[in-house]
Amino acid sequence: MSDPVKPSPSEKPTQSRLERRWERFLWNSRLLVMAAVIPSLIGALVLFIIGTLDIFGIVIDAIAYYLLGSERDIHETVVPSIVMAVDIYLIAIVLLIFGLGVYRLFVSPIEQAEDYAPRHPFNVESFDQLKDKIARVVILAVIIEFFRAVVDIRFQTPLDAIYLALSVLALAVAIYLMSLTHKGE
Repeated sequence: MSDPVKPSPSEKPTQSRLERRWERFLWNSRLLVMAAVIPSLIGALVLFIIGTLDIFGIVIDAIAYYLLGSERDIHETVVPSIVMAVDIYLIAIVLLIFGLGVYRLFVSPIEQAEDYAPRHPFNVESFDQLKDKIARVVILAVIIEFFRAVVDIRFQTPLDAIYLALSVLALAVAIYLMSLTHKGE
């Protein structure tokens, strides 16, 4: 009795034309992520424009107040407005990291980013790494939003000040723990 001839591991079994077409369709379906990539990049652009216009508005208000003698006092609004602009920029960065990271993972590596800086935030190796980078920026945005809220706080009781101190301590511990998990980067 003779054994049937087994194909060597380097030889691929032949595929039918239908199977090749189906697999090509499946492979090309990865391009569906472009439905998320393009709006993310557009959203980031819009947010960068909004944040920049907000900063320009603050500069114009400051010039009007200090140089032109405007009656409108800017001291109550300048810090919260700048913090809000920074928050807008951070959300734009989240959209950029998401859009470019999804593109890199599912469509194609971005050669310029690979050549320029392999450890650049846009160069992600896995979906978990993308989620981690986004989470870090989101946590930073939440901290900035917390700072904006703290600027507007008016203490009613001494207990309010203690709550604020505990909140700041919790944020500091969270930032410290986050830095420990990313020491190698």
